[in-house]
Amino acid sequence: MATTATASNRIVLTGVSLSTLLIAVHATNDAFTSMLAALLPTLQLRFGLTEATLALLVATLSFSSSVVQPFFGALADRLGRRLVGALGIITSSSLLSLMGVVPDVALLFVLLFVGGLGSAAFHPAGTSMARDAGGDNKALTVSLFSAGGTIGLALGPSIILLIARTVGLEFSPLLMLPGVVLGVAMYFLIPPQPKTDTAVNPKLFDLELFRGPVGVLCVSGTLRSVSYVTFTNAVPLYLVSQGLARDSAVISSTLLAFSLAAGFGGVVAGALGRRVSPQLLITGTMVLALPMFYAIFLVPAGSPLYFVCVTLAGALINAGLPLMVVAAQDLAPHAVGTASGMLMGFTWGSAGVLYILNGWVQQHFGLTVAMQLSYLSLIPGAVLAFWVLRRYSSTR
Repeated sequence: MATTATASNRIVLTGVSLSTLLIAVHATNDAFTSMLAALLPTLQLRFGLTEATLALLVATLSFSSSVVQPFFGALADRLGRRLVGALGIITSSSLLSLMGVVPDVALLFVLLFVGGLGSAAFHPAGTSMARDAGGDNKALTVSLFSAGGTIGLALGPSIILLIARTVGLEFSPLLMLPGVVLGVAMYFLIPPQPKTDTAVNPKLFDLELFRGPVGVLCVSGTLRSVSYVTFTNAVPLYLVSQGLARDSAVISSTLLAFSLAAGFGGVVAGALGRRVSPQLLITGTMVLALPMFYAIFLVPAGSPLYFVCVTLAGALINAGLPLMVVAAQDLAPHAVGTASGMLMGFTWGSAGVLYILNGWVQQHFGLTVAMQLSYLSLIPGAVLAFWVLRRYSSTR
């Protein structure tokens, strides 16, 4: 059944309809978090910001929207995923839609930090609900949910720039309306969770979870995310160093192709998860992504072969993520929200912090060397994933 009625004649969503709503909310939420990158040139001109300040803006949103997700996952397990998820999307869309009209830099930092916390609150709650909605096919449902976020990340910059070109950024606050409506829909259309026994409430910071197999899987996910973060942030600079203009269509096309392929790769792997060993899919795709990343340096930028390599790299690097999330959830059935936050958020935030090291290598040894060294993180990431999934497969 797609929908059902409660004893109080309240209509709630289940199954496919619930999954569809969660995918739409994820796409909307992540579209807002990706708009900052497109607004950086405008914000720099408006406030006279240095590159260091721009980087701090990016770091602020990355930290608040990613690193603290495990905390919000535990909070969702305690208070209810429906409530925390709905408040999360309403908060992120309401505040991040104001980036284009904020009057000063100090307030911009506040908007990014608190709006990012809204995004952090939504992700683990949404992932856990997507898992439950998937029934026996939870890997595919979580992969579709993940793909929704990837599509949102790909479309967000285009949406905000379209608003800027056509009607002006003063109308950007209107973009909050879809997020607010979807947040309200989440709260009223998603069935409430059964109350958890207070004696087994998940810890707001579960150190044992970080020390155990979920923590190892989280380290593996962080090493995987390092390559993803490196590509999306460094490839525009690399293409410019190859002679392309800073506003070249090849740059935007590269990022779009990579993001869309990443979403598609996760869906394909999720569909195969019931037929092929998750251990093989997760580790195999990480290893195969490495030569695709290196091949990009060997072909002419913007050529058909170049985009083939970009597409394959995107699909392979993200293919194992939904399966890693499900594996972490299975390894921590008492703290599904926390485990979701660790794999969906903490890994990305940690990779963003580690990218500071990539910048140091760029400065001292060159951009290409820094990118190539970062991609090598896939090897220890694959080894750790293989080890933990093999050792603890009997517990899942």
